[in-house]
Amino acid sequence: MASLLHTVSPSPLASRNSLHTRAYIPNFSRSRVPVPNAVRCSVGEPLKYANGKPCVPLFRSEDIMLNFSATKTHLVNEIGKNDTRLRIFSGTANPVLSQEIACYMGLELGRIKIKRFADGEIYVQLQESVRGCDVYLVQPTCPPANENLMELLVMIDACRRASAKNITAVIPYFGYARADRKTQGRESIAAKLVANLITEAGADRVLACDLHSGQSMGYFDIAVDHVYGQPVILDYLASKTICSDDLVVVSPDVGGVARARAFAKKLSDAPLAIVDKRRHGHNVAEVMNLIGDVKGKVAVMVDDMIDTAGTITKGAALLHQEGAREVYACSTHAVFSPPAIERLSSGLFQEVIITNTIPVSEQNYFPQLTVLSVANLLGETIWRVHDDCSVSSIYQ
Repeated sequence: MASLLHTVSPSPLASRNSLHTRAYIPNFSRSRVPVPNAVRCSVGEPLKYANGKPCVPLFRSEDIMLNFSATKTHLVNEIGKNDTRLRIFSGTANPVLSQEIACYMGLELGRIKIKRFADGEIYVQLQESVRGCDVYLVQPTCPPANENLMELLVMIDACRRASAKNITAVIPYFGYARADRKTQGRESIAAKLVANLITEAGADRVLACDLHSGQSMGYFDIAVDHVYGQPVILDYLASKTICSDDLVVVSPDVGGVARARAFAKKLSDAPLAIVDKRRHGHNVAEVMNLIGDVKGKVAVMVDDMIDTAGTITKGAALLHQEGAREVYACSTHAVFSPPAIERLSSGLFQEVIITNTIPVSEQNYFPQLTVLSVANLLGETIWRVHDDCSVSSIYQ
């Protein structure tokens, strides 16, 4: 029987394994050259005439030409080594991911000072000039969502007041994305509100990863680049020895059918199953029925995020009842609100595959957990946006 490794079309991302994190390095032809910090010129003291008016010294013409040539050569070399107007700054929400993105791009993270006063107010100061630069701020609005969102807004404002040419908010996880419509009367649409806040703060572009719903892009009045984490997870699944005939992709709810269908198409055009659920309240789900056949199959459940893990664990229990041999859980965003860890480590899943858009603390690790890195995917997207190249071609 043919394995997945031979049936899935190769992605431009190749694997690199580590103990808890597996990063994926794209095989792009263009090389990235490490660039140190830009040349800085210090402003001198104003002239003082305490000892009388200064006299102009006389130099020989050959001395002037010699010194000018040496200075010009030095400046040309320095400018050649620092010929970039791209700056990357990291917030406090996910500094590890920001550092991985900078390493892939061959750059250093910009120097920034972020602190909180005793009353909880946030203070941000850029420690280097960004005048005329293309600035990228990496800050997911993960828990604590309000703190990280406000920090992102203050960072954007600091860059705008520092005369940055373009400001791009790189948001690996966009909080409040689930509040994208009114399901009952007198509800707010917080996703639109947050989009307005980011726009009014001064951002020129947003780069987000796996939004909860595609219509959230329409809430922004600025350009939005939507990055999909599917290639990273697909490459990992392709490396596992699972027969393609035994696979079935499962959507944990009706709202995720389009996402699961696209995932199944890339996964050797695997069959699709749907878990029907009825939600009685926020973060409370009850599984009702299963649409599709999973008996004797390896079920791969696909969702954009895992919050309390109620939906996905009840779906996994139903899949086992219907005769599934193994159940894998795949998700881009690991919110992991309690009691998610207890539910996911209960033995229902063969493996729980997530990405590092949200940092996972070490105390939340469990044996079935696998964390994949999206740093190279985001780094390549940033390069393409900076160079005015196509982003969608990454997924072709």
